[in-house]
Amino acid sequence: MRNPAQLPPHAPSLPIVRDSPIDSGDLRVSLYSPEFASDPHHAYREMRGQFGSLVPVELAPGVPATLVIGYHTAVRILNDPEHFPADPRNWQKDIPTDCPVLPIMAWRPTASRNTGADFVRYRQAITAGIGDVDMYALHDTVGKIATPLINSLCQTGSADLIRQYTFPLTFEVVNALLGCPPEIGRRVATGMAALVEAVEAEDGNKMISDAMLELVTLKQSEPGNDITSSLLRHPAGLDDEEMVHQVGGHYGAGIEFQQNLIANTLLLILTDDRFGGSVLGGSLSTRDALDDVLFNDPPLANFLTTYPRQPILLDDVWLPAHQPVVISMAACNNDPVIRAQGHAGNRSHLAWGIGQHACPAQSMAYLIAQDAIDLLLDALPEMRLAVPADGLTWRAGPFHRALAALPVTFPPSPPVSG
Repeated sequence: MRNPAQLPPHAPSLPIVRDSPIDSGDLRVSLYSPEFASDPHHAYREMRGQFGSLVPVELAPGVPATLVIGYHTAVRILNDPEHFPADPRNWQKDIPTDCPVLPIMAWRPTASRNTGADFVRYRQAITAGIGDVDMYALHDTVGKIATPLINSLCQTGSADLIRQYTFPLTFEVVNALLGCPPEIGRRVATGMAALVEAVEAEDGNKMISDAMLELVTLKQSEPGNDITSSLLRHPAGLDDEEMVHQVGGHYGAGIEFQQNLIANTLLLILTDDRFGGSVLGGSLSTRDALDDVLFNDPPLANFLTTYPRQPILLDDVWLPAHQPVVISMAACNNDPVIRAQGHAGNRSHLAWGIGQHACPAQSMAYLIAQDAIDLLLDALPEMRLAVPADGLTWRAGPFHRALAALPVTFPPSPPVSG
């Protein structure tokens, strides 16, 4: 293995961790450092040169894992739940309760953390709940939420699109989908941010659970035309704990990762001539820009975690039993083996996952993101990034690709009609 000191002089070294207390003796790349967050794609390239398709990493101090950065290797793992199950219970038995990534990785009664009959039961319930969503009504809902947000900033000439647009929009859309009062949803959003950033994650996990139980209790007495009520009606007969985790999963994807998809796509449109001029001019669609982000810089960059049942040899590397094997969707999508020029419209990426754990809400996520972006660009077509792109800050964390802020300027404009 090449020593990090031997990297080319123009490139920063990978953040290497030595002698993990759980698995000592290995050199592991830190995925939780600010250096990794600031330029993960450089890190992925260096990983590929040093390690090949399977990289020894740390998700948090003392928490070893293997990061999969080879596309075909990832496809093999994701299509083999027998050898690579998603159930983390054997792993987490030896993880300290204050571990910052434990709350987001721990076992839950959801499809994403189970196998066999339990997986089928949860998956059927959540897919049915999403299937009950009226997509035409959702289109109208996004418009009704986006318009006042745009009007609140359009006359100022500047804005932080994360704080003033993408976060409040996705927050209110998920509340509407779940039939959740804003005061409950606000506590969930705060807890979810703590969970993803692995900062006070245990407190964030409890905040989410308490708020979701309150929502479930409300819907048991006052059902409505929403996903929460649909889950309660499903023949799976989900109990309160199961309901809390199904609904909480919607918040995780629907706020944190949905807002990052919207923000990362807006950044692409504002900074890349291939998309900035052509999207606004009509030769490329917002959908093309979304696919480019999902291919190159997905908002959920490293996840789809599995835990081998026993030691297994893969790509000439022995993977330990029960230790996390994390798929890097961002690195796999950029694997030189599968890259080709001119991939606009190519949706073979892993951003939604594949196999039995593929995201069941892809169409809904596309609709929300596309509508949110189109409405904003229609209202403020002369929007520009307020700082150089390399001056933006990316939030640290092993799993997401998330901007801390997206400051923009634009000529002040009159409010748009609802």
